[in-house]
Amino acid sequence: MTFMDEHKPFDMIHKSLNKTVVIALKDGRFLKGRLIGYDTELNLSMDNAEIFNDEMKKKLGVVVIRKNNVISFTPGDTL
Repeated sequence: MTFMDEHKPFDMIHKSLNKTVVIALKDGRFLKGRLIGYDTELNLSMDNAEIFNDEMKKKLGVVVIRKNNVISFTPGDTL
């Protein structure tokens, strides 16, 4: 693995700062909101966050997501 390969997740997340993202969670729900920060462990923070699945949708505001709860990270507002 090269240096560039190791940093690609950080590059994608950094380019998504202050933009809308969708995060799939382990429990089958999704979070959609504006990415406002991340740390070196890839824990994420969002504002204007909404959590949803096929049955419900709820506004949460500011949230912090631990990396071990994230299945996928999608830049933009579509799945």
